[in-house]
Amino acid sequence: MRKRAIAVAALAAAVSLVVAGCSSSGSGGSSSGSTLTYWASNQGTSLDNDKQVLTPVLNDFTKQTGIKVKLEVIGWNDLQTRIQTAVTSGQGPDVLNIGNTWAASLQATGAFLPFDDANMKAIGGSDKFVKAALDTGGAEGKPVTSVPLYGLAYGLYYNKKMFTDAGVQPPTTWEELVAAAKKLTNGSQYGFALAAGSYTENVHFAFINSAQNGGEWFDKKGNPTFDSQANIDGIKRYLDLMQTDKVVNPSNAQYDNGVQAVNDFATGKVAMILSQNNADASIVANGMKNDQYGVVPFPAPEGGKDIATFIAGINLSIFKNTKQKDAALKFVKYMTSEDVQSTLGKPYASLPVLKDAKPVFTDNAEEAATFQKIYNDMSKPLPLVPAEDQFENTVGKAMNDMFAKIATGSTVSDADIKSALQNAQDQVKQSLGG
Repeated sequence: MRKRAIAVAALAAAVSLVVAGCSSSGSGGSSSGSTLTYWASNQGTSLDNDKQVLTPVLNDFTKQTGIKVKLEVIGWNDLQTRIQTAVTSGQGPDVLNIGNTWAASLQATGAFLPFDDANMKAIGGSDKFVKAALDTGGAEGKPVTSVPLYGLAYGLYYNKKMFTDAGVQPPTTWEELVAAAKKLTNGSQYGFALAAGSYTENVHFAFINSAQNGGEWFDKKGNPTFDSQANIDGIKRYLDLMQTDKVVNPSNAQYDNGVQAVNDFATGKVAMILSQNNADASIVANGMKNDQYGVVPFPAPEGGKDIATFIAGINLSIFKNTKQKDAALKFVKYMTSEDVQSTLGKPYASLPVLKDAKPVFTDNAEEAATFQKIYNDMSKPLPLVPAEDQFENTVGKAMNDMFAKIATGSTVSDADIKSALQNAQDQVKQSLGG
């Protein structure tokens, strides 16, 4: 889901073609005996692994309903293009997975079925979902055109032995985090590792740190408000882990994905990382046992808002021009049922998107409860606007540049951050015709 959303302009241009091609089936009548086409995103170790995981689940659906499912697993590098082509031509699957940050952009095309009151009732009602997760389904104030399927959240992983040896406790505030990281930084290790060369990771933490300050990146009309003081302060706080606090190795400016930081943590080079709950497999694969690390929410500064993550994950959508609307709704209801959520939660290391479901991605009950609390109660969706992808590209890449400057000994000031955010804002405004 970290891959970028489809270009809004290209999708918007396709709307008229899609609407003209709509031939959605009406409700009523039995859907047994029909066949759905389902595009699944690559969640497992390979496309074949996904087929192995999903096939028995889909077979059970067929046994229960008589509805067959034609599965195609699509890699993230290809999924955007495939969806764009389907939107333009009107020739797409019945049901598909999307990264939840794409939802508002895709909704703007008019190509996807709104989950209005009747359609939402058909899949079990909105009340079954974690509210913040359902909020990712589309633009604010409109019926969503996607619903949550797999949940992910960020947590602060810490090395228990390192903390004990240093005489520090897991942090509950940003100030405690920095103090602990300084104490844990010495000649052989750093207190923290960051994917400081990854624009996606950087923008995620620009968003979270700003949210802790009460900041926003767009106004109610969808216009960018990047250069606000809350946003500047949030980014500065994050940059200062490397710049002022010196608890992050400057070489992290070259870390262009989260895996590198996870590997440093698992091999004892750093005491803390910020990562999503699906990092567990990589940590254990590197030789660290799951009782050797703990997880707590990413802490806010004293007096800040308790927002520890954005709602990450995968959503499900239905193409509006499906001729199998009833069957598609039954399939979405099935995939978001408690049984299926539990079945897929382990192999995909995902959090359940249902209010009362329990995580199964780990055998560590304390870690599971921590991540579920973060996801359910300490989260906020990324901006629910069509230009969200441009926000991620412009702000994230600006942060890459700022970390690179810090790594080479330069200083990044508040004024530098404001200038970079103003430039990013101008780029987005221009693309929006402003």
